[in-house]
Amino acid sequence: MSDPLIDSLTAAVQARPDDLPLRLHLAELLVAADRGAEAIGHAAQVLAREPGNVTAQQLMGRALGTPSPPSPAPQPAGPSEPAQPQPAQPQPAQSPPVQQPTGVDWSAMEQQFGDVVPPRFTRTGEPDPIQGHQDRIFDVESATITLADVGGMADVKKRLEVSFLGPLRNPKLRTLFGKSLRGGLLLYGPPGCGKTFLARAVAGEMGAAFISLSITDVLNMWVGSSEKNLHDLFESARGHAPCVLFLDEIDALGHKRSQLQSSMRTVVNQLLTELDGVQGGNDGVFVLAATNAPWDVDAALRRPGRLDRTVLVLPPDRPARAAICEFHLRDRPVAGIDLEQVAAATEHYSGADLAHLCETAAEYAMRDSIASGEIRMIGQADMMAAAREVRPSTDAWFATARNVAMFANESGEYDDLAAYLKKRKVR
Repeated sequence: MSDPLIDSLTAAVQARPDDLPLRLHLAELLVAADRGAEAIGHAAQVLAREPGNVTAQQLMGRALGTPSPPSPAPQPAGPSEPAQPQPAQPQPAQSPPVQQPTGVDWSAMEQQFGDVVPPRFTRTGEPDPIQGHQDRIFDVESATITLADVGGMADVKKRLEVSFLGPLRNPKLRTLFGKSLRGGLLLYGPPGCGKTFLARAVAGEMGAAFISLSITDVLNMWVGSSEKNLHDLFESARGHAPCVLFLDEIDALGHKRSQLQSSMRTVVNQLLTELDGVQGGNDGVFVLAATNAPWDVDAALRRPGRLDRTVLVLPPDRPARAAICEFHLRDRPVAGIDLEQVAAATEHYSGADLAHLCETAAEYAMRDSIASGEIRMIGQADMMAAAREVRPSTDAWFATARNVAMFANESGEYDDLAAYLKKRKVR
């Protein structure tokens, strides 16, 4: 029978998997409810992170039905013979104290419940028994947002639907048309326009795992270590398929090899090998990459079969700007704000610019509240004053992009950018 408290705590643990006290509390309630099998899994997760956690060990023993050893009762002195103090005797050198058993045969438990309870200790060189040896390096997330949480970007969503989401939802049509579940998509555009947020939304829409990688996760000073890190990342993604593998700032990791030193060229070569899936199949691994400078990405990375599809992620349109401002003001004291007017005054602003605008407006109201000693709400005047102070950060990017669209677009890969610049009348 379902227990509302246990159900509520289970949902809370799923939302905060690293909250060990909360997980222990849930395990204790499960043991009390005679649901030991479920309690074992939670106690095991705690022991995997804190092998010496006494509470988790005791809960594990209770869940497995292992009785705790009784504490030996002290022996009272006889009535006719009162306890006499003994003279101090010289003590021989003592060996290090041996840890007393806790009443749980951990070795037997690991053999019996090896598929549920991970080993408490591993030898040097053995893989991590929890999620595979790479999950301690690369965080594998479960995205909780979907494309419905992304404001605007209708063209981008349509392209994602055709490339990834549609084939995933229709396996029969996918088989009929021979559409593979492997693929790569390059998101490019000015900074702060939601490329990372969009990648997480794709993972949430697919119900897939999400792994985000930056150049700092790969590069290492030792020769060969960077290539190994990159290979381990892809192995982790393959082990969690379906998985969205997000390569952030791909221009730093996959820069043009003609402009790199030999040590970095091998990293780019390794990335090309992993994208091809030479050493392991990439079916079910969706590679999304993001960059602010697609013209710096090595041409081999954009070859068909790799990051062969490109999507321009533009600054939010007017409805999206209003929605973004509303989101960033949701927990602040506001009154009388006309979001439509604010959106009209913030054309070409990125999502990050709008977040900074709301922060600046809050600073205005807070400054006046401190000066006057009376709390006042954030008003329309604060928002418009902030809009005059905070300028769009995308102008510099479009100035560079204009040169690329005009003089380096022989292949037509920047046609969508050129069309936007023409519409925006950037010359």
